[in-house]
Amino acid sequence: MLNDARVLVTGGTGSFGRAFVQHVLSNYKVGEIVVFSRDEFKQHEMAQLWPVDSYPIRYFLGDIRDKERLLRAFYGIDYVVHAAALKQVPALEENPTEAVRTNIVGAQNIIEAALERGVRRVVAISTDKAVNPVNLYGATKLVMEKLMLAANAYVRYRDIRFSAVRYGNVVGSRGSVIPLYANLIAQGERVLPVTDPDMTRFWITLDRGVWLVLKALEEAQGGEVFVPKIPSMRVGDLLAAMPVECTPRVIGRRPGEKLHEVLIGENEGVRTLDCGDFFVVLPDSAKYQPGRWAEDARPVPPGFTYESNTNTDWVSEEDMRKLVVSMSGSHGR
Repeated sequence: MLNDARVLVTGGTGSFGRAFVQHVLSNYKVGEIVVFSRDEFKQHEMAQLWPVDSYPIRYFLGDIRDKERLLRAFYGIDYVVHAAALKQVPALEENPTEAVRTNIVGAQNIIEAALERGVRRVVAISTDKAVNPVNLYGATKLVMEKLMLAANAYVRYRDIRFSAVRYGNVVGSRGSVIPLYANLIAQGERVLPVTDPDMTRFWITLDRGVWLVLKALEEAQGGEVFVPKIPSMRVGDLLAAMPVECTPRVIGRRPGEKLHEVLIGENEGVRTLDCGDFFVVLPDSAKYQPGRWAEDARPVPPGFTYESNTNTDWVSEEDMRKLVVSMSGSHGR
């Protein structure tokens, strides 16, 4: 699919972006992959791994808030993966306008640039926090989803499709709790902060996230949300999976945090299809034609929801311990 294609990833220097670039360069004879981000130092670091004179890669400095810069970057691009976002819940609660400018206005800029430049496919990365949001981060990602999926109405007769993927916490990504614990343990700490031992979260590996994005790029008809089938874990059990024995220091939930997360809400269940390894939430539009989904998938049961606390798949302490050990020293890059 990506052979000879030109692919651009926004937020390309983040944890997902690096994993995506590595996978594409390792598995496709891509025409060009463009790393679009505003952090020149991280681009410099990536260029040490994938120099431009050895790989079909370009490093493009820019901010998704700047539509003119996106128009320049999108010239000749076939596929866009939109991973750029402000994500830290407490910081965004205190800086709401910055969240809106990046996560909402930035998404609209990407849509307009993609339409103007004739990009063939756009896949945006969302989060479980966009379902029934209780914090600003989740609310901005919900709006981002709505904008991205509604963009299909402006395609007209061109072969352009917009879709989204939605998943939970990425194991070992920058800013997540696992690198935090790893750093504290490396400093000799054995009493680690825990918000609520009964809190549950969905967990996904970077490789699995990349797989889902590629699936959406290949199979989206336009307007769908792709949701992976992934395991859950209690925060209290995560502490027990650390490589050394630790005790919890309960600090309570932070502002804007849920006890449990939801990947597919009840109102979405009525238009959700089970596709084996993942779910597809179809757009709520009478004009949408389900295409291949009508043959290759089956509807979920009535009243279906996909929640972290009622999930049937759970990460074992042993599996999480292996993941923690495998990331030792990397801290999610």
